[in-house]
Amino acid sequence: MKKIVISVLTVGVLLFAGLKISETIYLGGDSYYTQIINEGTRQIETYDDREDMVYYDYELPAFDANGNEKDLSFSSFKARPLRKEAYLKLTWNKRKGVTSFEEVSKKELPKSVQKKLGGN
Repeated sequence: MKKIVISVLTVGVLLFAGLKISETIYLGGDSYYTQIINEGTRQIETYDDREDMVYYDYELPAFDANGNEKDLSFSSFKARPLRKEAYLKLTWNKRKGVTSFEEVSKKELPKSVQKKLGGN
């Protein structure tokens, strides 16, 4: 009985660890920062008999913590554009591109990025 419990716990721990590693590889990545400077490109998709899905595509210059620039593309699946002039922290990886974003304050930007996105 003791061997079965240990085996089940070991399998559970291995599965959990595997899922966490997979999540990091596919959804994790490098942090980049950008500022919304336009309204994005409005997209509408219709799926069969369902309601139309509205979202916005963005292609913006983004900067890593060292101030290195990279043009990144991402979509916001909201019915309205993101707030103009908002600062965003993007998570980017080479497999999936931008996997997530969140709005941040100017104070949260690295100093090198603050200089690139709107001065001092």
